[in-house]
Amino acid sequence: KKFAHDEELQFKVNARKNKYLGQWASQILGYNSDQEKEYIQSVIKADFAEAGDDDVFRKVKSDLKDHNISDEDIRKKMDELNDKAKSEFI
Repeated sequence: KKFAHDEELQFKVNARKNKYLGQWASQILGYNSDQEKEYIQSVIKADFAEAGDDDVFRKVKSDLKDHNISDEDIRKKMDELNDKAKSEFI
């Protein structure tokens, strides 16, 4: 039971983190609210491509390539948003 609970919690944290990451990136991209909702869904869906965060990282990096955002800045933002998402479930 604990394992199932932990897995579900991790899934929820990841989905929340990806939502926040999508919001952050869509602001940089200058999206309106409809575009932002669509973009957030695309970031969340990108996480299903493979295990871990690399699939999401590659998507966001590709989308922000014309905005001078470094890999380090994206990784840092992902870590920060992961901590924020975790804190909301604990």
